[in-house]
Amino acid sequence: MINLTIQYNEQLRIFAIQTQNSSYLFGINEREHLQHLYWGDPVDIEDSAPLLQLQSHSSFDAEVEGEVEEYSFWGGASYTEPSLKVRMPDGVRDLRVWYDHHEITEKDGRQTLIITLKDQVYALETQLIYRVIPEFDLVERYANIVNTGQEEIVLESMQSAAWTLPYLQDYRLTHVTGKWSGEFQLRNTILTEGKKVLESRRGFTDGHANPWFAIDDGLSTESGGGVWFGALAWSGNWKIVAEKTPFTNVRVTGGIHDFDNEWLLGAGETFETPVFVGGFSPEGFGGMSHRLHQYQYNYILPRSEIGKVLYNSWEATYFDVNAQDQMALAERAAKMGVELFVVDDGWFGQRNSDRAGLGDWNVNKEKFPNGLVELIDRVHGLGMEFGIWVEPESVNPDSDLYGAHPDWVYHFETRGRTELRNQLLLNISKPEVKQYIINFMTELLGNHEIRFIKWDMNRTITEPGMKGHPINRQKEVWVRHVQSLYDIWAQLRAKFPDVEFETCAGGGSRIDLGIFRYSDQSWPSDNTDAFDRLSIQEGFSYTYAPRMMTCWVTESPTGMNGRNVSLKYRFHSAMMGTLGIGSNLNEWRDEWIEQSGEFIGQYKAIRHLVQFGRQFRLTSLRHKGVTAVQYSDAATGDHVLFAFLHSQKLGEPLPRLRLAGLQADKTYLIEEPGLTVSGRALMNIGVELPLRGDFDSLVYRIREQI
Repeated sequence: MINLTIQYNEQLRIFAIQTQNSSYLFGINEREHLQHLYWGDPVDIEDSAPLLQLQSHSSFDAEVEGEVEEYSFWGGASYTEPSLKVRMPDGVRDLRVWYDHHEITEKDGRQTLIITLKDQVYALETQLIYRVIPEFDLVERYANIVNTGQEEIVLESMQSAAWTLPYLQDYRLTHVTGKWSGEFQLRNTILTEGKKVLESRRGFTDGHANPWFAIDDGLSTESGGGVWFGALAWSGNWKIVAEKTPFTNVRVTGGIHDFDNEWLLGAGETFETPVFVGGFSPEGFGGMSHRLHQYQYNYILPRSEIGKVLYNSWEATYFDVNAQDQMALAERAAKMGVELFVVDDGWFGQRNSDRAGLGDWNVNKEKFPNGLVELIDRVHGLGMEFGIWVEPESVNPDSDLYGAHPDWVYHFETRGRTELRNQLLLNISKPEVKQYIINFMTELLGNHEIRFIKWDMNRTITEPGMKGHPINRQKEVWVRHVQSLYDIWAQLRAKFPDVEFETCAGGGSRIDLGIFRYSDQSWPSDNTDAFDRLSIQEGFSYTYAPRMMTCWVTESPTGMNGRNVSLKYRFHSAMMGTLGIGSNLNEWRDEWIEQSGEFIGQYKAIRHLVQFGRQFRLTSLRHKGVTAVQYSDAATGDHVLFAFLHSQKLGEPLPRLRLAGLQADKTYLIEEPGLTVSGRALMNIGVELPLRGDFDSLVYRIREQI
């Protein structure tokens, strides 16, 4: 039996991180470098001892073991993707780093390994931190770069971690790609010699990619086979590089993007990289997701409460917001059983379109002559809580704020200022800008009973110049923006602990484990088409938990593609996360309101399973156009199944769908058809799906019988 702990064998000079289902080993080799040895199913330290040896192929490949260095330093004969690259005070751009010492301690209640490495000549230390979550087979890794001298050192690339993979017959990389309205689309590719780069250079996490990876041997499935994976906790420019060498060494390096990035590390200062969490699942991609979801629930999310059913008025009114219309919407939302009423854009300044008013965070007196209090009181009187939309990082040139402070935005003095969605981006690292945001948010939340903030960001960073910041520190812009954002959110959460926050950025462009330390949930896409959302939500679920995903029921046909689907289908699709409604309820017939109330009641009965249960993506009928997802609570034997049919072909009935996560010797009641079936039969023979035609769906509640 291997102990679940951090181990160090002094004689062999090998470290082992042991979790419930995995081992992660590396050692100190003859060059005093940290050399990765093994990652995968559990082994003992002694098993890996023969792997700790130097490797040389020729004078052109003199230090092959450097390809599996635990954290690679650019210098000497190292040519693979570096973890750290610096420029010394005298211009030297080379690192020669040795192991110095280590400490096994406890940090934030978790066992932690801290390894200190030092440059042979210069006053630079690198501390590698490994924080272990053994119950989920995860390791949080990050690095502290410490200037122990008296002169400034320039950091040119400071990555969080490098993950070395064991030998596999193939290396299949799984990741997501996308665009606005089409985020989180799953992709996979076989790695060949060279580099595959996943990245964002846009100033935030980005919807074109997302900072996580998964690698398997090309044979792993949803429920079986080994999967190695990692996710980066950073909400700015990031890079993940999967590199395969001619010697069949594969390493994944990730962290803050080095593009247009430098950080001036002053005397005595420390730079802490973001956390890059990695893990191993012997139970396929489903096992990967189970580990990451539970990790987020237990260690990442700021709160663990059930997500409320919300209504958002954006698609009902757009910028034509006023107190009377909002109260009318609130009355209809309350009849449906909505718990949280959210006013979107248009409530402030001269915000009658997206061309003006952004940045002027005073309540528009023409739209709300009695302030927000009148509406908030009415919402509370209807039994709902109140939420509101803000976009604090942006400003319209046509605004009082920009007129008073044109130098508060990112810009270059000799270049035009690119307007995206008719707005510019504030330099929130400026102390006065940061304080302006904190002040108006404090006033907004302090003077009103608001329990929910939808924090939006609808543009990327362009012309990344920081007026008043030293010329030699201009490239710090990408890091400073994120650091300031985190600090603003941290201060607001400390002041208003009962307020929930939702992260949104033109849809799913700011979703990562960094922002989720402050945000309760996210808006994964502006595309609310119920069928399109199935693939978006599936890609999201590979890394992020359902509780963290807001899903709306909106109009049909949608403006996105003109597809027409039933109210039932739309609700079923949106019930697979934190449910919201975004339609214009004033145009809905009374029977639609009544039907919606029934669906919302059904969701409230199962949302504990959806939001906090174990999710199983059931893929056996995917080739038949069926998307099926099961959510389970093993402790109570309570389960819910969602199934969606795209289209029926040639009048063919569907094969039976096999379920997962049940106990074979138990009996289960499928409530809707009223069937009693054994767990063994449901997992091996399956359940019939009476889906017909186009865009049909069902929800089955399945309970273990005592």
